[in-house]
Amino acid sequence: MSVAFRRESDDEHLEPRFERPIPAGPNLVTSRGLAHIQDQLAQVEARLAGPGLDEEAIKAARRDLRYWSTRLATAQVMPPPEGDVVAFGAVVTLRYNGRVRTVTLVGDDEADPAAGLLSFTAPLARAIMGAEPGESVDFGGKADAVEVLAITLPGAV
Repeated sequence: MSVAFRRESDDEHLEPRFERPIPAGPNLVTSRGLAHIQDQLAQVEARLAGPGLDEEAIKAARRDLRYWSTRLATAQVMPPPEGDVVAFGAVVTLRYNGRVRTVTLVGDDEADPAAGLLSFTAPLARAIMGAEPGESVDFGGKADAVEVLAITLPGAV
């Protein structure tokens, strides 16, 4: 029989479901980031234990469970920064493109750029890492594009 007359199953046309991507590199977290991971894991476990989930919802919850379990197992809680140079966990006030902005360098799962929480793996975070107040660093192909104005410790803002 010709392949043209073969009935394909409906499953052959479904989009494949992939695992949630785990960011490359170490899983550095703040103490708040660790609490966030633990909270997300607890929410997924509660969702799985609850009634009324269809098969797709169960598969999605299990994917989330694998992701958050891995993130918890690999979390490396970093000590608070000392505050003399830009480091993981520091609150940094900077000037970029004429705008003053304050960001906190956090882990990938805690990042929320709109809220000023910048992943330590973000290009801007990598550019300012190790800089001191008053220092300008290159960014986006421009020399001295970002000026570090101040560094404070978390909770001291």
